[in-house]
Amino acid sequence: MSNQSSKRGEATSAVHAGELRQQEANAITTPIYQTSTFWFENSQQVIDYQEGRTDREEYGRYGNPTWRAVERKLSELEGGEESVLFASGMCAATTTFMALLPVGSHLIVTSDCYRRTRQFIDQFLKRMGVEVTVIEPGSTQAFADAIVPNTTMFFTESPTNPYLRVVDVPACVEVANKHGVKVVIDSTFATPVNHRPLQDGAHLVLHSATKYLSGHNDLLAGTLTGDSHVIDVVRKALGVLGGIIDSHGAWLLLRGLKTLAIRMRSHNANGQAVAEYLEKHPKVRKVWYPGLASHPDHEVATRQMLGFGGVVTFEIETDLDGAIRFVDATRIPYQAPSLGGVESLIELPVTMSFWDYPKKERQKLGITDSLVRFACGIEDQNDLIADLEQALDNV
Repeated sequence: MSNQSSKRGEATSAVHAGELRQQEANAITTPIYQTSTFWFENSQQVIDYQEGRTDREEYGRYGNPTWRAVERKLSELEGGEESVLFASGMCAATTTFMALLPVGSHLIVTSDCYRRTRQFIDQFLKRMGVEVTVIEPGSTQAFADAIVPNTTMFFTESPTNPYLRVVDVPACVEVANKHGVKVVIDSTFATPVNHRPLQDGAHLVLHSATKYLSGHNDLLAGTLTGDSHVIDVVRKALGVLGGIIDSHGAWLLLRGLKTLAIRMRSHNANGQAVAEYLEKHPKVRKVWYPGLASHPDHEVATRQMLGFGGVVTFEIETDLDGAIRFVDATRIPYQAPSLGGVESLIELPVTMSFWDYPKKERQKLGITDSLVRFACGIEDQNDLIADLEQALDNV
């Protein structure tokens, strides 16, 4: 593992890591290399490249200098050897699964996670001959009990979506290493500012860079970071599957990452303030936020994380009509999926993501009619709280 990230602060790394000091035309920012292919001066250069004697680009599906700057920056921020970019967070997850899970292997996954990840596991991995066991995210014992001889990977979000459960990564890694199981953490909700799973022993860390890493609701991207020999396997699979990010999207991500550390300070502060306000409100039944003592994983979160992010999930004392009135009455957040941008977003998971599920199945997943997910942006927290106050008056 690289220890570069320990040599300088996160804000400095976010701004400077991965980028060449001397750019074309003495530019400060990394250029957008808007090209699909890269030429060779002669056949010997081709042979040198094929035999690994030169480090350069060949074709746009396999790499781009703009990507490389982002990948180097992410590696330093996460404290990992190497990173690889994808067209989306889902592409990062699906490519990782297909590259690292052989036919007949066994995957352990936590129940509280992104709907589309669950769909891929249920609809595609099982069809590909991968066995799957689903466990609750808060129990290391459940993870240990689920391991069988052909278990290859443990995949979980931390914090999870939407209930923000926090997995005890060091404890799970200790169990996994005894059985040769790879621990893969989707750390989208945490970011390397709040938690670096690789430093806790995880083997791979994944992000939907669409969210906090880019931070401006203007691109789709995914990332994976870990040891070079594992990332190389996934990178080769990506070259075949083709889920690559375009150079302009990579450049936008590079620009977004430069302000990650300072943006996360605001997201963390807003999330904590909003969660504390909602927990005291008489019309709010329950709040899920790792920074609250009432959260089931608060002790693990405070030991493992440096901040708790901007997402607050809560349940209102009302029915679906009342919840719709509340969300529609908010004025600052946009009613939309996603999270992690500078603008606050709000949604009812029941209408935004699970409307096509039968009610009994929604209830089984913990998606109630009055469940709200509020993704705090970087607006003034007093304005966010005042807006929630006036919206709750409609319930």
